[in-house]
Amino acid sequence: MKNIIKPSVAAVALSLVMANQASAANTWAQARNDAMGGTGVASADYGSGALINPALLARSQPEDDITVILPALQAQITDKDNLEDEIDHISDRVDYYRDVVNSLTPGDIAANPIGTLRQFQGAARELGDELEYLRGKTASARAAGGIAVSIPNDVLAVAFVAKAYAHARVSTRVEQSDIDYLRRIQNDDIYAGTQIINAAINGSDAITDRLTSTAFGRAAIVSDYGVAFAHRFQVGDVPVSVGVTPKLQKTWLYNYTASIYNYDSSDWNSSRYRNDDTGFNVDAGVAADFGPNWTVGVSGQNLMSRDIDTKEVNGYKDTYQISPLVTAGVAWHNDLVTLSADGDLTETKGFKSEENSQFVGVGAEVRPLSWLAVRAGYRADVKDNESNVFTAGVGFAPFNRVHLDLTGIVGEDETWGAGAQLSLTF
Repeated sequence: MKNIIKPSVAAVALSLVMANQASAANTWAQARNDAMGGTGVASADYGSGALINPALLARSQPEDDITVILPALQAQITDKDNLEDEIDHISDRVDYYRDVVNSLTPGDIAANPIGTLRQFQGAARELGDELEYLRGKTASARAAGGIAVSIPNDVLAVAFVAKAYAHARVSTRVEQSDIDYLRRIQNDDIYAGTQIINAAINGSDAITDRLTSTAFGRAAIVSDYGVAFAHRFQVGDVPVSVGVTPKLQKTWLYNYTASIYNYDSSDWNSSRYRNDDTGFNVDAGVAADFGPNWTVGVSGQNLMSRDIDTKEVNGYKDTYQISPLVTAGVAWHNDLVTLSADGDLTETKGFKSEENSQFVGVGAEVRPLSWLAVRAGYRADVKDNESNVFTAGVGFAPFNRVHLDLTGIVGEDETWGAGAQLSLTF
């Protein structure tokens, strides 16, 4: 399972960012509940409970049997400014003008001084415009994947779980000194002339070495491998389920820090920028049924806090925070409809260089046919640091043995996402 989970999530998150597009909030993927606004703490079924709230694993029905999820995948990207493409564009443009400058000789300048000067100033103007556009821009991607084998039992339900989530962000730090230097070349003929002669004699590095703006790529992939246990008992007239998932946790961190003028997204996965860490963690949850239609649940993901430092690259280092994420949820359900609402009681943390988030979501599922479900929902960040999204999806369950669930996500700031899940019931 280790060799399945890590590459798949890395491919979903990192490759999307690097492909010039570039945020699911959860530490899990489950297509049914992703389509319902990312809810699931009280509304997930027993087969996916180990991924969301391990207490739900104990809520199987007598007719339920072993369920296998293989796999569940979800990805969400936000890049309203096409940042990755713009950074690569700057790098390509600098490479082009570096080649032009390096090919110049004093004789070339003397033969066509005005034309050479204007070409040089035009390049400075274009590069200055690009830097001003990039200032403060970010792009991000999140993804999650999971595999689970759930075995119902009246005494102790058990599930074997492998899941992972990934978080990547690209940002820039544009130095005002770079813009001032380029604008001076653009607007001052005498100064531009001295700079181009210097570059023709000493090479283009005489110019590019003065430019210090930086591009940052941060990414984390967290993989969990655990066994979930759950038990159901009575508290008065209220059935209560509790569950716990002890797990081995493997984390890969990427700190790609480079000059914006030499940025190459294909370098992200180099060992120079990557380190990893292995530790222990635990998920836990509780769920209670109030009558035949109401379920209330609370889940805690990653109850043991861990701070992991990235490699230091070019003087820059960050810290990824794995911290408890506690979420409460409520669901109303009957044979036809499920309505659900979840809210985070703690903040979602990531890299210390980023702002925290805190999510709430609502969702609904309608089952007009025994083999068909239609879903929709909405998810929002109350901290207003992540894009709010609408979700929708469908589920197909022919013969109630094979389940195929599909999810679509759309939101503000050019946010798009999708998810899919295949599960089997034996």
